Order: sequence, then structure tokens, then C-alpha cells
Amino acid sequence: MKCRHCGATLKLPLVDLGSAPPSNAYLTEQNLHAPEQWFPLRVLVCESCWLVQTEDFTRAEALFDADYAYFSGFSQSWLQHSERYVADMVERFGLNEQSHVVEVAANDGYLLQYVKARHIPCTGIEPTANTANAARQKGLEIIEDFFGVKLAEQLVAAGKQADLAVANNVLAHVPDINDFVAGFSRLLKPQGVATFEFPHLLRLIEGNQFDTLYHEHFSYLSLTAVEHIFTANGLSLFDVEEHSTHGGSLRVFAQRADTGKQTVSAKITELLQCETQAGITTSEYYSGFQTKTDQVKNNFLAFLLKAKQQGKTVAAYGAAAKGNTLINYAGIRPDLIAFVVDRNPAKQGKYLPGSRIPIVHEDQLMQTKPDYVIILPWNIQHEIKEQLNYIAEWNGRFVVAIPGLSVL
Repeated sequence: MKCRHCGATLKLPLVDLGSAPPSNAYLTEQNLHAPEQWFPLRVLVCESCWLVQTEDFTRAEALFDADYAYFSGFSQSWLQHSERYVADMVERFGLNEQSHVVEVAANDGYLLQYVKARHIPCTGIEPTANTANAARQKGLEIIEDFFGVKLAEQLVAAGKQADLAVANNVLAHVPDINDFVAGFSRLLKPQGVATFEFPHLLRLIEGNQFDTLYHEHFSYLSLTAVEHIFTANGLSLFDVEEHSTHGGSLRVFAQRADTGKQTVSAKITELLQCETQAGITTSEYYSGFQTKTDQVKNNFLAFLLKAKQQGKTVAAYGAAAKGNTLINYAGIRPDLIAFVVDRNPAKQGKYLPGSRIPIVHEDQLMQTKPDYVIILPWNIQHEIKEQLNYIAEWNGRFVVAIPGLSVL
């Protein structure tokens, strides 16, 4: 395999998670009577530009289809994060009713609804029909397509250049990362800015967050790799922020390399140095991740087997893609986790891919009163623990597996 950015041959492995179905390919009752597609799940490291990437086995169109069931707006903490973001960007860059905001991967309108509320013209780009329709129901203009240079040039020709372009948790999801980034250098007005949020590779490695590795994530990003990619595709970084979202994320600020006039923050150099000191540009940094991953898997599986032997009942909360990576790598089935609760109606009544664990409404928790509730989206565990605090009434306990097994 060649690096999706620089074309170098990939030889350095990060981890091999065996094989798995696409993590957001939830099954219907009818699907249970048919075979599933599983693909090898291997992650490799480019020793030239240091982009970490999943080995390709399927097209993005097959992963982000009309039935794609990830809706951003079901997490209250993420909505609050997005509303703060809009307020901060309006203040920092002086956005007003004459400005134009474009969000790529607008999902269900979770962020643009706050832009619209401020009467700032905005356009969303979202290729998945389910979420695009949900955004339109909020009164948002949505273009149902994948973003790249071609679509960017169409938007420019239609007079829709951006003062602010937003790309939250999508940079990792694009197979042709060069075309995607180059699209922003076309889309922005001469003094326009773009922000990108993505989980930070440094936090992924340090926190043993292997469950964030799945086929829909083509790339795993450090600031080092992002600087290489942006520079090669007409963008220059001028600021960076660290956020706690998704287990530790970066928000990078970019401008057109040819016309941008934003002052470059010292934070860029500081974080690049931090990554270098951590060893992110050395092959040794990535060794040992497989061992830590296997230890988490084995401890989690041992806990579930012991609970079963003791006659304890176990359920899970959050039919999240990261949970599917963990469950499928550990080989868990409904005999060890009876069901998973999710607030998203688009997932309820379906089954997790691979494991075929049923996804149910929260009422099922109160009816069955399980001894343990596994929090699969550990990154929002505080929100979930508050929401489900009533399990204490029957002495139920929460469990998280990442970065290590913890019974709360």
C-alpha cells in the first residue's frame, strides 16, 4: 500500500485488529439472515510524512451510504461544544449577515443551526441522505455530495466562497485527503479561514484508544502530518487549540497560502516540538501499541466471562462505532452483552454489525435492571453517567474498557 498523501510505500505497522465489518453498518432484522462483509482492519504508518492510515479495502461511498446512522446531535456535550465554537468564531473573525459559512460534513445540522440562529448565511455539505434530510428539517441548505476540488469550484462559480469553512471530525474520514484539503484552498475567500477538528494521534497512542480505529477512519492525524498535507495543498496553518472532545482533539486554523494574512501563532511551533519530543517522527514510538491493545481486549473479555460465570447481567450504552471495534476485536456476542441502549431512533430496533447485539430504547434498562452497564463511547462517559444515574437504584455499576478496564 502507498501513503494516501505522499505516495511512499507503507511498511511500519501500528496495529492489526484482525477483521471487522464497517463500524456503522447496522443490521436490520432481515440482514440477520444474510452474510456480512468483513474487511481486514490493519493500520500502518508512513515513515516519510508520518501519516497513520488504515489499509484500504472498500470505497467511501460504501461506508457513508443512504442508511448511515451516525447523528451528531444526540450528544448534549457535543452540541454545547458546537454552540461555543460558533460564538467564538463570530467574535474572533467578525462574522455577520454579509458573511458566508460553509460546513463540510454538516451531518444533521448540529452546528449550522447555531450559525443560522445568528442570521449568518450558511451552506452545509453532507453526502449521507439520512443526516442531510435531518439538517434540512432545521431549515438549512444542504448539498448532498462528497467534498473535494470539483465541488469547491462549483461553489465558487455559484458565488458561495466561504469566509469561514468548518470541517469537524471529517478529515480522518476522507480517502483522497489531498483532493479534500485542496478543495478548501479553492473554497475560501482570499482572507477566509478554515478550521478542522480531529482526534489527536498523540492522545490516541498515549490513551490506548484503539477502538477509534475503524474503516470509516482512513487517517489518524498528528499536527506534524497535517502540516505536511496542508502545505502541499495550498493551505497554511496559523493557529491550533487542544480540546478534550473525542478523547483529546486538535482544532487547527488554516488560511490560503497565497492570500491569507492571519498572524501565525507560536502554538504551532510549540505543538510540533511537543510531538517531536514525544517521538512521533520515529518508528520506535509506534512499537508496543499492539501489545497494549491486546491487553485491554483480554482484560475486557475476562471481565465479561467472569460476570457470566457469576450470573451477572451485562448491557451496554451507546451503539457507537468505537464500541463496535472493541466488541468485534474481542469476539463478543449477545451471550456476554445482552443488548446496547442508544438514544438515536435510527439505530433502535437494529443490531450491531458483526456481533449482532440488539440495539434498544433506554426503557429496556429500567425493565431488566442489569448489574453492569458498559459505556462504549467512553469519551462522553460523564454525560452518560449523569443521564443514567438511576441504575444506582438497583446497585447497577458502570464499566469502561478504554484506556483500561474500570468498574465505576
